[in-house]
Amino acid sequence: MRFDWLWRESGRIFDLFLWHLGLSVLPVAIGLALALPLGWLAHRAGLFRAALLGLSGLLYTIPSLALFVLLPLVLGTKILDPLNVVVALTVYSLALLVRTVSDGLESVPPDVLQAASAMGYRALPRFALVELPLAVPVIAAGLRVAVVSNVSIVSVAALVGTPQLGMLFTQGLQLRFLTPIIAGIVLCVVLAAILDGLVLLGARRLTPWQPRERRA
Repeated sequence: MRFDWLWRESGRIFDLFLWHLGLSVLPVAIGLALALPLGWLAHRAGLFRAALLGLSGLLYTIPSLALFVLLPLVLGTKILDPLNVVVALTVYSLALLVRTVSDGLESVPPDVLQAASAMGYRALPRFALVELPLAVPVIAAGLRVAVVSNVSIVSVAALVGTPQLGMLFTQGLQLRFLTPIIAGIVLCVVLAAILDGLVLLGARRLTPWQPRERRA
C-alpha cells in the first residue's frame, strides 16, 4: 500500500465515495417507494401473484453493463449521465423489493387482519397503519440485500465513465498499481457495512415491539 498516494488523492477519493453513496442509496429509496404499491398489488392479486412476482424478478436478470449502455438510447441521455445508473439500479432494486414487500405482507397474521377489519379499518388505512408496520422486519431484510447489492453493482458503472469508487479499480488496472484497487475494495466494504447497519437500526426503531437479543 502506498499511503503517500492515498494522502495525495484523499480529496478525489472522498468525492468518489460520496458519488458512490448517492448512486447506491437513491435508487433503493426510489425502488422502495415503487415497490410498496406494487408489492401490495401482488399480495392481493391471488392467482396472478406468481406472474407479477416472476415478471419483476426477470428484471434482475438483465446484465448491468448492457443496461448502462442501452439506457442512454431509451432515455435520450448521454452515456456519462449519472441518471442512467440511477435508473438502472432503481430497476434492480424494484425487482428485489416487490417480492420482499409482498412476502412481508404475507407474513402478517390473519387474526391481526381480522381484528383490524373488525375495528373498522378499510383496505388502505389497514395497509398503512397495520400491515406495513408489521411487515417491516421482512421488508428490512430485503432492503439490506438491495442496498449491499447496489454498492457492488455501482462499481460496474466505472466502465462507462460514471464517477464512483469503481474508477479506482480501473485506474489501478490501467497503471498496474495495487493501492487504488485495495482502497476501492475497502471503501466499498465499509460503505456496504455502514448502510446495512443503518437499515438494521432503522428497522429496530420502527419495530420497538420486536424482541431484542440479550447479550450474556
